[in-house]
Amino acid sequence: MAKNIQHSKIVYPSGCKELSEDVGKDELIRRLKVLARAFQDMGQDDNDSYAPLALHLATDTYMEHTNKDVRLLTACCIADVFRVFAPEAPYKEADQIKEIFMFFIQQLRGLEDPEAPSFKRYFYLLENLSWVKSFNICIELEENQEIFCALFKLFFSIIDDKHTSKVKTFMLDIMSPLITEADYVSQELMEAILVNMVDPKKIQRKAAFIMAKDLIKRTSTSIEPYIQTFFNNMLMLGKQADSEVSNHIYELIYELNQVAPSILLAVIPQLEFKLKVGFIRFNDISVAIRTTCIQQTQHFIINHPSLNKDILDQIKVRQHDPEESVRLDVVNSLLNVAKKDIKSMTPEMLQFVKERTLDKKFKIRREALLGLGALYKSNIVDKDTPEPDLIEKLSFVKNKVFHHYYQNTNEDRMLVERMLNVHLVPYQKPVAERMKKLLSLYIQLDDHAVKAFTEMLKCRNSVRQLVAQLVDAHDRSNEVSPPPIMPKLAQLSRTFPDHLKPQEYLKKFNIMLKDDARLRLQIKTLVGPSCTCKKAEEIVKEILRKIGCAPGTLGALYQLVKTLLERIAPVMVDSLAIDHLVLEVSEMMAGVQEDIAAVDGAEQKGVQLLLVLSHCFPSYFESVEIFENFLTFVRNDDDVISDLALQILTNTGTKLHMDHPDVYSALVPLLINLAKYGSPRQAKHALRCINTLCINKEQVVTNIFESIQSALDPENANYLTAIVSLGHIAQLFPSLYPNEIKGIVSKYIVKELLMKDRTQGESTEESWCPDHQVSEETQAKVQAMKLLVRWLLGLKSNTGNSGTSTLRLLYVVIIHDGDLMENGLTNKPELSRLRLQAGCCMLKLAEEPCYADIIVKEQFQALALMLNDVCYQVRLRFANRLQKGLISLKLPLEYMSILCLGANDPSKDRRLQLKQFLTQNINKRRDYIKQNPSARGRMFYLLPDYMIPYTIHLLAHDPDFKSYEDVESLKSLKECLWFVMDPLTHRHEDYNYAFLRRMIENIKQTKDAQCPDDESANKLKALTKAKSGLRGAGRAVEAGVPASSFLVAYPASFLWTQFASSWRNLVDKMSACEAC
Repeated sequence: MAKNIQHSKIVYPSGCKELSEDVGKDELIRRLKVLARAFQDMGQDDNDSYAPLALHLATDTYMEHTNKDVRLLTACCIADVFRVFAPEAPYKEADQIKEIFMFFIQQLRGLEDPEAPSFKRYFYLLENLSWVKSFNICIELEENQEIFCALFKLFFSIIDDKHTSKVKTFMLDIMSPLITEADYVSQELMEAILVNMVDPKKIQRKAAFIMAKDLIKRTSTSIEPYIQTFFNNMLMLGKQADSEVSNHIYELIYELNQVAPSILLAVIPQLEFKLKVGFIRFNDISVAIRTTCIQQTQHFIINHPSLNKDILDQIKVRQHDPEESVRLDVVNSLLNVAKKDIKSMTPEMLQFVKERTLDKKFKIRREALLGLGALYKSNIVDKDTPEPDLIEKLSFVKNKVFHHYYQNTNEDRMLVERMLNVHLVPYQKPVAERMKKLLSLYIQLDDHAVKAFTEMLKCRNSVRQLVAQLVDAHDRSNEVSPPPIMPKLAQLSRTFPDHLKPQEYLKKFNIMLKDDARLRLQIKTLVGPSCTCKKAEEIVKEILRKIGCAPGTLGALYQLVKTLLERIAPVMVDSLAIDHLVLEVSEMMAGVQEDIAAVDGAEQKGVQLLLVLSHCFPSYFESVEIFENFLTFVRNDDDVISDLALQILTNTGTKLHMDHPDVYSALVPLLINLAKYGSPRQAKHALRCINTLCINKEQVVTNIFESIQSALDPENANYLTAIVSLGHIAQLFPSLYPNEIKGIVSKYIVKELLMKDRTQGESTEESWCPDHQVSEETQAKVQAMKLLVRWLLGLKSNTGNSGTSTLRLLYVVIIHDGDLMENGLTNKPELSRLRLQAGCCMLKLAEEPCYADIIVKEQFQALALMLNDVCYQVRLRFANRLQKGLISLKLPLEYMSILCLGANDPSKDRRLQLKQFLTQNINKRRDYIKQNPSARGRMFYLLPDYMIPYTIHLLAHDPDFKSYEDVESLKSLKECLWFVMDPLTHRHEDYNYAFLRRMIENIKQTKDAQCPDDESANKLKALTKAKSGLRGAGRAVEAGVPASSFLVAYPASFLWTQFASSWRNLVDKMSACEAC
């Protein structure tokens, strides 16, 4: 038990007397009763000074007191401590927490007799532990299963027909999360539950039998894999010794089928196998025997190929073995076969290894992926002419490696980064060969792998920039206001795995940087724009020698610094490497590299690779030969290649007019020509390039502007290009022709293009069509709406109500289903594109504060309903555009409420995707607030909980919600509400139950500012009642949000009016309490 601890200062609540060993039993009981009442009435804001008292209570003096009333009152006090101090209880030591909860379990035995005088206090203890979900704290303990087994056995042993339904409900409320939220449920705990489902306890203790059934129903989804493992041990592995249910295994299967048939889906095949085949040694109860069997499989595969089918059948089962060591041996055995004889490795064996790259244990994922990478390197990368059958057999590896980057952990992502430099494009190879390997790899990657490759380079580049900023902060430490260092360290630490203890060792490395000027210079060179691969390798070796030889240096520090240097050192690409890579791409486009060019779209992907590298390493693009090749790319007949080349020049050619004036002189006429006569995308990027590169912008843009004015004619071949160019001129050069562009917009773009339908669309019942089937008129209208947005983005103000008029036009397009003038000439697929574009344009304008403020509620509501559009493609693309604005924190918080309508999507996959969008945005905003203390001043615009009022208001104005008495509509809207609430309350440590409840109660006492005189007030009340289930969503946790914030969360000017006076008084009182 906990030792008696002497605290220098113990503060007691008002009216409570001191507790000590010297106090007599009766007096001690009286004092504990007063203290228990004080804790019971105490709120979370009152816990500042009572931590020593809480620690004092959890000592042997009171927890092992001979008097049961003293122990009971102590338990009640400590239970309230967990509530008052949530989420950070004052008890930190794992052993102490275990002792406290074992003490709770001992006291809960008092519930056994409902007629006992002290039963009410035992019931209060149970209710408190259930309401706060205190036992969830034990989930993080290593010995949690011991605690849970004791708790479950106690509950099932004392529950009786004499108990009320509340006692049973509270017990279930305590037990259920310990299964659904735990990372692991032991077989002993499973048996403690299941033993109540069969004789003799099923007959002797019916109340326990019923409670066991209710628990399984509540947790059926989470408990299913543990049921499978339990029966696997019983049926397949023979673990029946000392088991109370071993003789009732089939009766148990029957009872479970009566309760929840779905949890037995994976058990039926095991049962069938048990009945038909019996046991074999691969399924032995002993882990050592199963391991030995697996280790011997490699010899059978190589020496007795005729047995492969039978062996692989066993391996297929064992690769899912519950013991991780067995699964690891499966991977190692198969990889050993491949190392000895790759031809013996069948596609099925490779598939087994591939599946283990998704194992729940990182150790197994790492071995499987590294093994596949080593096979790919030795048989493909290191071979001058790889065998065709091996190329086909191992072709999946390169994509699989990059797909692994989508894993959520930093360990997995850093593993992919390392494998790129070691296995896929070995950094030791000569630069020419290395770049050829890189190009060959990239053009063979699928779209998901390409996206992962791009994201990986961006991540590594951000780490490089953080390190550069850290070194710069040290160099400027003598300034009056030096840059802060700790935020940089915090950001860096989040990019490393937790097992490296990055926060601790980055601080130590930071001290070394501060004290060692040469180390700072080396790091600065390493992340500088002129570092070569060879120089980077030398610097890394020298730094690691220095770290490794330093006295007192820990291995963990060395490992972290090594990992950091691997991520920031440019060992794959430098200026010379870029020269070779550009030459490789140029030769491929000229047809010299026939083997690479044979891949479909190879030329485009080669230039795309250069574009990706230009974002991260623009300084490496410096030689005149590179830019001369880019000129050739710009002139290419393939519009995609030309467009990509323009983007590369925009990234890399900032100093082109000074470094290579001849190239600059040849490029400018090309840019002018493309802006006039190129494709719309070419015109777009040509103007961006002009904005970045040109020194005489006004002269160049004037030339283009004069030309495109005459091209604004539907009969002109460059009609679409002219519209696009005009839009980008308006955005990038707003001060050059403001009056002329405004005239063109009002007189032609709006009146002649958007408000007129010149052609009749082909009749079709389809709601979407491919891009090439879209008429030129519809394409022009889409580009015209984009032009309006770009024009407004250039203006950056609602001067002359231009923004108001544009928003009104886009709103009409949306509510008319894409047919602005309702002429009925446009077909359904093109109407879908028009309303989609109108919605995306409104989202783009909403990212600018000056335009977000003038979007009225009706426009917002019409925009939100696009998430429920009848056309799947509209819903999909609109949701992706909405997510892009939200995740970048550009869109205001209220736009998150639109995602609530995702509950209405008929596609399960879409609902799942939208739920993921919500979760990502909630986590993004909460993390942003934690990482940026200054953001707390803008809590109303960032804290995701504040989207609830917007969600309720949006749903109250759903056009299908005609009356607050419409039950079916209410059910649908309730689903929408919980679609938002589920991710909001998923992580208990991040949400505040009291805050949400008060917010909803507040809304009940308001009127709708949009329609204050109709029945919307009743709608709002009906919707807030639909939130009444919030009480059971989880335990209350203090999120650090001031109570006085509630009133300001939804300004009357936007959503609500007429707050109840009682609510105002409550907020005033809470504000006064905070001020004290």
